[in-house]
Amino acid sequence: MSLITTKGLGVRYGGRHVLHGIDFSIDRGEIVTIVGPNGSGKTSFLRALLGVVAPEQGQVTRAPGLRLGYVPQRLHIDPGLPLPVARFLSLPVRAPAAAIKMVLQRVGVGDVARQNMATLSGGQFQRVLLARALLSQPDILMLDEPTAGLDQPGVASFYRLIEDVRRETGCAVLSVSHDLHVVMSASDRVVCINGHICCEGTPQVVRAAPEYRALFGLGTGGALALYQHQHDHDHDHDHDHSEHVDAG
Repeated sequence: MSLITTKGLGVRYGGRHVLHGIDFSIDRGEIVTIVGPNGSGKTSFLRALLGVVAPEQGQVTRAPGLRLGYVPQRLHIDPGLPLPVARFLSLPVRAPAAAIKMVLQRVGVGDVARQNMATLSGGQFQRVLLARALLSQPDILMLDEPTAGLDQPGVASFYRLIEDVRRETGCAVLSVSHDLHVVMSASDRVVCINGHICCEGTPQVVRAAPEYRALFGLGTGGALALYQHQHDHDHDHDHDHSEHVDAG
């Protein structure tokens, strides 16, 4: 059984239809990346899957007992608020100190437990958000443009970490991105959305699809391959240090 399935999903946001006719499913262990231009409904789609937004049409079916882990696009924390990382990871439900220590080490920031959230670098902050999502031992990890604002080495390092997590835990990964060059080389599928599903398939299939090129232009033919090349280069030369790169 698929972890999440949608049939004829339609979503209205801000008084307008942002999604219609979305048929989608994701299985355990699968990595799926959602791409599309700004305003295409990517984040609304993710919110509908999470249950934050109620569908106007169609339905969303989740596997019984499904555990979701979510890494938001951005999270504002008041710089004046004294909020240590360990305390943040215990909101709203207190997590055992041993679990916090383990998950921070897993995402490569094992030394920040007592550090104030507001003092973290961009890369550290995103890894702490990932740690929080992993504390629930999710069946599916949902990422809403988690690398926005990171530099290229930081992006490559973060997505390499995501691939490792998928391999170790068997969870599914659903990642939303507007930057075509961060589409994961390990994606099993890429789904291109612009109010509806324009095309989907492997990165190579989507890159060649007329619908994709109509949205992003003929000059983007190599965009999906760019991250794959960068990923392979980094993997060959820096894999041993991937969990410890400060991406900020």
